[in-house]
Amino acid sequence: MTERGILDTNAVILLSRIKDPAILPKYPVVTTITIAELSVGPHVADNEIERAARQSHLQQAESDFDPIPFDSAAARAFGRVASDLRSEGRKHKARAYDALIAAVAIAQDLPLYTANPDDFLGITELTVVPIEVPDN
Repeated sequence: MTERGILDTNAVILLSRIKDPAILPKYPVVTTITIAELSVGPHVADNEIERAARQSHLQQAESDFDPIPFDSAAARAFGRVASDLRSEGRKHKARAYDALIAAVAIAQDLPLYTANPDDFLGITELTVVPIEVPDN
């Protein structure tokens, strides 16, 4: 088990479905980008039930984590992430939150835990740890 690692937004949303905590880092952390991404959710929900669920995820994440900020080191790493994505023929704007989270992970020299590893393909400096989440 890795000591410390960053959970991307989908991993945070899916935490309650993970049956084996050993697949996660001993000390999971999130970035301010994940908090920002979760903050969008309630505002764009289609109905009150979905809005409440998304608000709950946001509040739980804010309660459980002290997020790592996007700082100047992450800003420099983002340039390299965007370059990697462009070299792969992928536009960093299409997955902007993921690219920013990846930049923080690189700047902090931490692995990134995600249920969607394909979102991070081609980012050469990033260590991606795929996590499997059961459907139910």
